[in-house]
Amino acid sequence: MNVEVNWWAVILATASSMVVGSIWYARSVFGNVWIKLTNIDEKKMGQGVAKSMVITIVASFLTAYVLAHVSFLSHKFFGNSFIWDAMSTAFWLWLGLTAARLVVHDVFEHRPTALTVLNVVHEFVTLMVMGAVIGWLGV
Repeated sequence: MNVEVNWWAVILATASSMVVGSIWYARSVFGNVWIKLTNIDEKKMGQGVAKSMVITIVASFLTAYVLAHVSFLSHKFFGNSFIWDAMSTAFWLWLGLTAARLVVHDVFEHRPTALTVLNVVHEFVTLMVMGAVIGWLGV
């Protein structure tokens, strides 16, 4: 079996993650809370932004590609609507690979629980939107 990936869906899902992150971490939404919880020096926040953005885009692209790839496999197995299979795949990948790993790291790094929740929920929203984009556009 060949795995079919809709590259337009991957590109749009990548862009959707950037939109979600921009809104989520905007100062008027959760940005000020995030700054406080991370103890980031606001004067240093602007340093290395270009590098951070490139890394974020590459990571988001990889996430979108893997989600599209596994969604195709899930769809072949379950045979529901493609959007349902993509969304449920996004949920299970978030729960088992993203949320669980973030919680483990944050516990050992003694990060505030509120920060862990903020980031885990952000990742949930990001992956669900990516799943919706991939599912809506199909293969």
